[in-house]
Amino acid sequence: MTDGPDTLASVAATGAPGTLHRSLSLWNSLTIGFATVSPVAGLYAIIGVQTVVTGGGWFPALALCLVMQMLVATVYAELSSQIPIAGGAYKWARQLGGATAGTYAGAIYVSSTIAMLTTTAYTGGVWLAIFFGSGGGTGVSLVIWGAVFMLVCTVLNLVHVSVFKFLISLGVYAEIIGSFGVALLLFFFFRQHGFTELFAHLGTGTAPGQTAAFLAALAISGWAFIGFDACSTIAEETCEPKRMVPRAIFLSLCMVGSVVLFNSAALTLSFNPDTLRHTSAASDPVTPVIVDNFGAWAETPFLAIVMIAFLACGSSMVQYTSRIVFSMAREGSMPAVLSRVTAAGAPHNAVLFTVLLATLGLLFGLNDEAVATVLAFGTGGLYAMFAMTTGVGLYTRLTGRWDPSLGELKLGAWGLLINTAAFLWSVFEFVNIAWPRPYAISPDAPWWQLWAVPLVLGSIMGMTTLYVLFGKPTRNNLLLHPGESEPSQK
Repeated sequence: MTDGPDTLASVAATGAPGTLHRSLSLWNSLTIGFATVSPVAGLYAIIGVQTVVTGGGWFPALALCLVMQMLVATVYAELSSQIPIAGGAYKWARQLGGATAGTYAGAIYVSSTIAMLTTTAYTGGVWLAIFFGSGGGTGVSLVIWGAVFMLVCTVLNLVHVSVFKFLISLGVYAEIIGSFGVALLLFFFFRQHGFTELFAHLGTGTAPGQTAAFLAALAISGWAFIGFDACSTIAEETCEPKRMVPRAIFLSLCMVGSVVLFNSAALTLSFNPDTLRHTSAASDPVTPVIVDNFGAWAETPFLAIVMIAFLACGSSMVQYTSRIVFSMAREGSMPAVLSRVTAAGAPHNAVLFTVLLATLGLLFGLNDEAVATVLAFGTGGLYAMFAMTTGVGLYTRLTGRWDPSLGELKLGAWGLLINTAAFLWSVFEFVNIAWPRPYAISPDAPWWQLWAVPLVLGSIMGMTTLYVLFGKPTRNNLLLHPGESEPSQK
């Protein structure tokens, strides 16, 4: 890359509208990344589906997915050490690949993160309903609980940043002390099976064979390790971002990955597999095991821990997605009103816009089977974004448009190998997630539901193409063209 106008840096220096307040430390960035990936939200949302589809033995797929996602996180860390700006991967695609690539990246990024937020709100609403004694509902009642959950997350994003940071930290403590502590007790004192149970029963679920079951398990596991890129979307609000953001990306995924793997092992070894085979997206397979092993007194504290973790996850996702919206609006790819910030440097308009779209997405929850489709698109869209980001990074690295040695994180020759492997993995996992599997959704599912990921993504790409061909940018003064460099951040 060559040096060019430092437009955004000039805006930041003058304190003009569109400038975010730098108030997050390494710990804050790390906790936001941890809460967004969320061991509780990630694992509890998929553990029942994994067992139903595979029959069991999905632990190796979960471990493999984590290892490969670490490669993707390495590329994200390398990019963030050189281009730490609001919007993360959207800005990198625009910076390295040009305005058109950035527009496509932004459309994929925003739509998939909003789908991910909708899924988290729906799932969080299920746990909220259980906590207040209204579990077992379906359809309208769960949509209402999801909307209540979303309202709480919205308020937490609109209040003073200190309140938000406190809640996120509390969520991390709840996950580490609560869920991890419970997993430790289950593992050491309440195991019902030997370690071979982690590798047993593969192919005895709805999947037609062991290979199909493993590939399905790998696709479902993808949900548990997305969200670490939240650290990069808030880089503009992080102190010393070139040093701190890469560390936050690595540490958040490593911490979450360790907790998810251990918790999944502990729960699998403590569960009766039949318990999980009768679960759905609207049921809670975990609490009965906790109550059976620890007693009825443990139910309320455990549910409280899960609720705090889900609220931290949902609130982080609102912040995560709203910063992508804000960055796109500041570039002219979305209405300029979404780039406005308060006197405290918070993009409240972008937050409200993000929440509105995600709340509308909750209407899919009126059909229980449609929830799985939203989950699949949220996961598949993020992996499409991983493939695009690592692909743009690989192409510009090979063509000399991007020089990774200029960043704080220097990987040398390893960088190219890691980037190549991360790109190939992201493409494979996207195809794997998008692949139509009647046995993973419903044997009677309509064709459009089976092909939901490519259909929705294709529609988004088509509308984006129309925008690129006929749309007119509204804020050319803030557009950075290929060959121009991103502002330096201290």
